[in-house]
Amino acid sequence: MTNEELRESLLMAPKNGYARIAPEQRAEMERYCADYMAFMDACKTEREATAWTSAKAEELGFKPMVPGMAANPGDKIYLNNRGKSIMLAVVGKKPLNEGANICAAHVDSPRMDLKPNPLYEDSEIAYFKTHYYGGIKKYQWVTVPLAIHGVVYRKDGSVVTITIGEDDADPILVISDLLVHLSADQMQKPLAKGIEGEQLNVILGTEPLEGEGSDMVKLNIMRLLNEKYGLIESDFLSAELTVVPAGRSREVGLDRSLIGAYGHDDRVCAYAELDAIFNIGTPDKTAVCILADKEEIGSVGISGMKSQAFEYFMDILCRAQGVNLYECFANSFCLSADVTNAYDPNFAETCDRRNNALLNYGVAICKYTGSRGKSGASDASAEAMGHVRTTLENAGVIWQTATLGKVDQGGGGTVAAYMADRNIVTVDAGVPVLCMHAPLELVSKLDCYETMLACKAIYLA
Repeated sequence: MTNEELRESLLMAPKNGYARIAPEQRAEMERYCADYMAFMDACKTEREATAWTSAKAEELGFKPMVPGMAANPGDKIYLNNRGKSIMLAVVGKKPLNEGANICAAHVDSPRMDLKPNPLYEDSEIAYFKTHYYGGIKKYQWVTVPLAIHGVVYRKDGSVVTITIGEDDADPILVISDLLVHLSADQMQKPLAKGIEGEQLNVILGTEPLEGEGSDMVKLNIMRLLNEKYGLIESDFLSAELTVVPAGRSREVGLDRSLIGAYGHDDRVCAYAELDAIFNIGTPDKTAVCILADKEEIGSVGISGMKSQAFEYFMDILCRAQGVNLYECFANSFCLSADVTNAYDPNFAETCDRRNNALLNYGVAICKYTGSRGKSGASDASAEAMGHVRTTLENAGVIWQTATLGKVDQGGGGTVAAYMADRNIVTVDAGVPVLCMHAPLELVSKLDCYETMLACKAIYLA
């Protein structure tokens, strides 16, 4: 053999996905991404994503789970877990003792939550105090348009949904920053200290009510909230209100090849799972889609991946077929669908270029995440990686492998470890992202589309 023949047969030669994608898939990719952008505009919180998914699932014939219900091939079932997370299944032709094919993503994203007693006035400016949720660079969240999303459980027991800052007629909110003319001391601080957590206070207004008294701007803000939503200040004690970037997702770049939006991590993978399970017909093995909450703070709580909600869902399915839950788990496979970092030449020093995901090279398969010595990773086996490799190759999916930056640079986690704890073979995979956890994140349209195809291939494996 010639050297070129040896090179072609023995060495890898990765190609940009645009050189590999079939021409007839381009229109399908654009349609998929347009639908994804609409989903993102409608779903900026886990509550909104769960509500959207429940409505769409019912429209497509999924039935709410009821203990004791049947689970026959082709049945479509879902469980809305307290409005914060959701699980869906399409029952397969094979019994559940042969396992299920699972895709698991999360629908919470870094943001700022209102504190329980958030409203105050200082120097005749009214503010909301916040507590940031998940890992953020605090300086990125000042002087950007912000919106409030969430629910309030009122004193009378009624629940009101609030969204302020998304409609073109709405005002936006903002957190102020120090003017550059007076920032000599601030500019000497490390980035992590340039803006402190207790400075993430959202400006609500400056107009006082007429008359005498203290905190008249605060009182005016409370009057406006009472007139529109019927709120009194104590209602904040039983509220779940979050501050997120305002505005719609947008195409980015002169070639429109990227999508800019808040919350790609991890709703980009969540939507990929959903679109796939909504369009698979009846699979051989039962297909299960999980959209979890609380991943950004450790997958804790009743709606996080560590909770028993998933066992409850799967146990009802297994009981319907007279199958032992743990036998099902032992024979199941899970794709932990979460984003990874895309190589950014502006910050090349943070990455191992040979092992980092690239934009437009397809869905990124991660053998392990974690930090430094693989801490917190599930570290998939060769057999598990081989299963994914063979499945995606056979389905014609464009894929690549990835690690999360240089070994000692930092790291991150996913829900993979918690699925593996259940004795479910698990591999991480997802969309490469630029500016992860920033108010505006960037992803490639091609990578989004190929991630959906990867989820579909796993469901049908």
